Formats: sequence, C-alpha cells, structure tokens
Amino acid sequence: MTEKDAVAAGRTALITGANRGIGRAVAAELYRRDVRVVVTARNAEDARVTAADLGPGARAARLDITDPDSVKEAAEQVGPVDILVCNAGVLLDAGTDPLSVPLELVEETLRVNLLGTWRVAQAFVPPMVRRGWGRVVIISSGTTTEFGGRLFAAAPGYSVSKSGLNGLAAMLAEQTAGSGVLVNAVNPGRLRTRMMPNQPNPPEVAAPFIADAATLPADGPTGGFLTEKRGPGRA
Repeated sequence: MTEKDAVAAGRTALITGANRGIGRAVAAELYRRDVRVVVTARNAEDARVTAADLGPGARAARLDITDPDSVKEAAEQVGPVDILVCNAGVLLDAGTDPLSVPLELVEETLRVNLLGTWRVAQAFVPPMVRRGWGRVVIISSGTTTEFGGRLFAAAPGYSVSKSGLNGLAAMLAEQTAGSGVLVNAVNPGRLRTRMMPNQPNPPEVAAPFIADAATLPADGPTGGFLTEKRGPGRA
C-alpha cells in the first residue's frame, strides 16, 4: 500500500454527479484505493447501477444538489463523510457571449454549479470540522480569472460560475484553517465528457490526480487551485 493509499484507506468519500464522466472516474479511483465510496446522482437508479459496477461495498444515494431537501436527506442517509468531491455541474451556455447569452441560462448555471456546491458544502463540511479531519475537492476549470487563468467569453455563465467556485474554495479553506480539513479547487483539464465530447483525454486520465487531491496528507495545501499538465488536450 502506498502512502497515498494509506491516507485514504477506510475513509468515506461522497462524490456528487458520480454516475458518469469525471465523477464516475474519480469514484472508481478512490474505490481502488480502499476508500468507502458513496456514489450520488440526481436519479437514484443511476447511482445504484454505478455503485454496483464499482464493486462490493460501494454505496449509492440520491442527491440533487439544487434541492435542499434532497441534500438534507442524503446527509442523513449517508452519515459521516471524510472526503467530499464536488463534481456535479452543468455547461449550458457554450457558444454564446456575455452580451447576448440568455440570462436564464446563466441563472441556472449559477444555481447548479455555484449554489448547489455551496449547499452540499454546508451540509457535509461542518461535521468534518467537528471530527477534526476532512478533504474537500471542488472541480473547477481553467476558464477562470484567478490563479493566472482567464474567463472564457464563449461560455460566460459557466466561466463566472467556476470563478465563483474558486472563491468558495478559498473561503471554505480560510474558515476551516487549523481544523484538519483541507479544501482545494481542482482544474481537471479538458476531458472527454458529455459536456465536451470532442476532447481527446478520457476522464480516467485525470482521476488519479483528483483522487490525490482528495487524499492529501495533513501537511498538504489548502485554499489552492490545483492543476496538472498532461500535454495535448490539457487546460
């Protein structure tokens, strides 16, 4: 067992939007590291099928990050969580621009990507602080102004939402400093998902890097924007 695996073994990880794409790949990687994985999705059956595919011990829970009741019910059902990977999100306004994008698309994007993630963090992070250990990974993007990036005007609502997630990660890290909880935003790079089906790299390429961020040692970074360069197709 590697040092990384030792940090993770026996912990419980909840991944939002884990029935496909990046979330599913990260769930599989954490499961490989002997983490007790909880697969969540808006549709309970999608979560159940994915958990069954991962293998014995993987659990499933319905979780719609935009629905306060759903988040509350999932927290009660799942119980204590050590690792939270906030992956669920949408890309609704690709190919638009800031001057003409339908604002209802921007509102929905912020409702899911930013406020939904924030809602999940409020449900699952405070118990981590009380227990004195936790790892939070927020899946962000290179289409942000922080950390040397730039907003991508051809997906304005998405870009603003991801910048907001970086800010959320920084605030959560400051709030949890010294508690044993580490919070970081992660740029997984451009991956072939339903959002971006024409990208060359599959989600499995980034899964080990994201899983590393979810299993950092006690002296690991917090409040950062973690990224990995992988050659062609990178962000």
